[in-house]
Amino acid sequence: MIGSIVHLSDTHFGGEADLSMIVAIENLIPDLEPTATVVSGDLTVRARHGELQAAAAFVRELERTAPVVVIPGNHDVQWWWRPLLPFSAALKYRKYCTYFGPDATPTLSLPEVFIASAVTAHGVAWGSLTLQPRDIAVKGHLPANEIQRVAELFHQADPAQLRVLVLHHNVLPGELSRRMGLARWKRAQQRIVESGAELVLCGHDHQESIGQLGDKVVVSCTGTCSTRSRGDRPSVFHKIGWDAESIQIEQYRWDGERRRFIRADVYVFARQSEVHAARVSARAS
Repeated sequence: MIGSIVHLSDTHFGGEADLSMIVAIENLIPDLEPTATVVSGDLTVRARHGELQAAAAFVRELERTAPVVVIPGNHDVQWWWRPLLPFSAALKYRKYCTYFGPDATPTLSLPEVFIASAVTAHGVAWGSLTLQPRDIAVKGHLPANEIQRVAELFHQADPAQLRVLVLHHNVLPGELSRRMGLARWKRAQQRIVESGAELVLCGHDHQESIGQLGDKVVVSCTGTCSTRSRGDRPSVFHKIGWDAESIQIEQYRWDGERRRFIRADVYVFARQSEVHAARVSARAS
């Protein structure tokens, strides 16, 4: 393998984080030796200072092993400061950016990989509104100008680099929730395929899923590292590896009795072509 990414999401510090999982991840990350680590949003429950401080400490610990890319999720956005108003959008992310830096859409360029991110968590926004009241401030939106910015970054990347797009909201339907994280999801999927991304990392649904968009873009939707795993399923995070021909996603599943993550299933996809349809049982470790 040329490189690898550990993909985490939805830690929900602030009463929902499972601290035994957090400790297990901190202990396991050095052994996994990732090229980079990605945390795809919802680090907190209510974007309170204490929650953000705990999340920032967790990210700093991860940075001891490899560079970390972190983005805000819908729980990290103070959308009530700006519901539906077309100005001062920065207010929504001010507290988050206090702890994670001024750029809510960070990029990371390494010899093996180019990681770009896009904000889909806008709180109450015209692009994320649906006819369902329960979707208020929960659904995501991928604006055309946001994905165009990412496409331009990918165009400038070295062709040898794996092109990775990080979003918060799930772009594949949840198996149990049967919901898409993004409003206007068909348009969003098409924009992602056209952006030049080879791999999408997302979360939000609190249940892991793996698949493809347009038989081209591999999608890693990782689970939650909190007590809110959907359907009371064991929590899962992903490790993604790649070489010139394939992308491999390994699932690490929580074992509550042993209080550790165990390597479980492995999925292998051809880069920029149809999936090998290969799912192999991994040796427990």
